[in-house]
Amino acid sequence: MKKAIAFTILLTSLLATTQAQKADTVTVELARTSKIILTMQDRSDLEQLKHYDFEALFDDILSKLAAGDTLMEVIIDTSMVKMNESPIDKDDEDLDDDEDEDWDEENGVGDWAPEDQNVWHYFNFDFGINNYLEDGAFPDYTGAQYTVRPWGSWYVGINSILHTDIGKQWFVEWGFGVSWYNFKFEDERTLVSDTEDGVTFTEDPRPVRFDKSKLEATYLNLSVIPMYVIGKNHSHRRWWNQEHDSFRIGLGPYMGYRVESHTKQVYEENGHTEKDKVRDNFYLNNFRYGLRLQFGTQGIEFFTAYDLNPLFASGKGPDLHAITFGIVF
Repeated sequence: MKKAIAFTILLTSLLATTQAQKADTVTVELARTSKIILTMQDRSDLEQLKHYDFEALFDDILSKLAAGDTLMEVIIDTSMVKMNESPIDKDDEDLDDDEDEDWDEENGVGDWAPEDQNVWHYFNFDFGINNYLEDGAFPDYTGAQYTVRPWGSWYVGINSILHTDIGKQWFVEWGFGVSWYNFKFEDERTLVSDTEDGVTFTEDPRPVRFDKSKLEATYLNLSVIPMYVIGKNHSHRRWWNQEHDSFRIGLGPYMGYRVESHTKQVYEENGHTEKDKVRDNFYLNNFRYGLRLQFGTQGIEFFTAYDLNPLFASGKGPDLHAITFGIVF
């Protein structure tokens, strides 16, 4: 029994040592001039060692010492494994490790998941271009003064997302974020004015060279996007990780609240660059709501969002519905 206790102490010491530091060698003093040194190269051996009959092992070591074997290597055979118990299969352990690595890769660095692994959190970023529709068409077909230039009418969004699995093929991305609408007008001389009758878009009469004119608005948003997956992986992979074989698509609602808006004109006057920024609501609706279509495969994802309510208050501006096309990363 004392011999079994000694090996138990040895095993416990090894476990404590491997948890506290990288060294995998434990020395146990047994008698005045006797000691046992146990070296382990693979920490997973601990699970297998728990199932050996250490008393039988100790008897074998002592018998070899009594026979005069002063330099030996003891090989543990299966007869020293305790009955009704089996050591951990190394292949099974490797499989578990692989599954853990797959889970880490699936969620990405910095992602969070509870023990049930059905919900995790991440941040994503939207980047795209803005425009708006009037009676189902873009205003550039009518030559309206508020026609925008798609290149330069950027949409930027930062979102905090919770990914929730609800089945083998379904999950939901829901969360909140902040986004910026930028409507850069095709005509650099466009002047946006806030009048008693509503917002107007006219050509600025000043005799200067205009470089830019745009309307900007900032919103706080909430969204709920149910997603359907074709393939094995539910996660949204980061753009730099292309190891992904599933296709995912979803459509869901969003709503936002306007927190700031302004116009900006950039022009040159007397050899100097001037910037005029006017902060006002310009009769923009305080709330926006609409539908977002999102789809992707491998490490890339696209989206389009359409505001169901008009950009401006009813009767206070043109009946424009914002639309955005972009990429999620």
